Order: sequence, then structure tokens, then C-alpha cells
Amino acid sequence: MKYGLTFALTLIGLCAASGFAEARPPTVMNSPGYDARLQESRKALSNSTTTTTPADAPATAPKRSKKKPAK
Repeated sequence: MKYGLTFALTLIGLCAASGFAEARPPTVMNSPGYDARLQESRKALSNSTTTTTPADAPATAPKRSKKKPAK
């Protein structure tokens, strides 16, 4: 009985906490100016002709194998 009650209360608490996690402060709002600047900068980056070459992979040393025991 105690286990079932504890489980139920825990489940209710987790459900209530997950509802609070989706809330956002009232100061957060969509900013049309910021969105416009963000889209403009992304457009500029996509039109850029600058390309970067990937760095060369470092040379790896061969793996050492275990010595076999003498018979």
C-alpha cells in the first residue's frame, strides 16, 4: 500500500514539474529586428565563397601487439 501511494505521489510530482519546465519568463518575446538580422547573416554566410579545407589527420603510430608467452 505504501509503495503504491509513494509511486502515485512521485508520478504526480513529476508531471507537475514537467509542466513548469515549459514555462518561459514574461520578458522573452519574439523580436522582429533580431530575426531579420539573423536571417541576413545566415544569407550572407550561405552566399560566401570562402571555403575551408579540413585539417590533415594526425599520423597514427602502429599499434603494439602483446608479446606471446614463451613455451
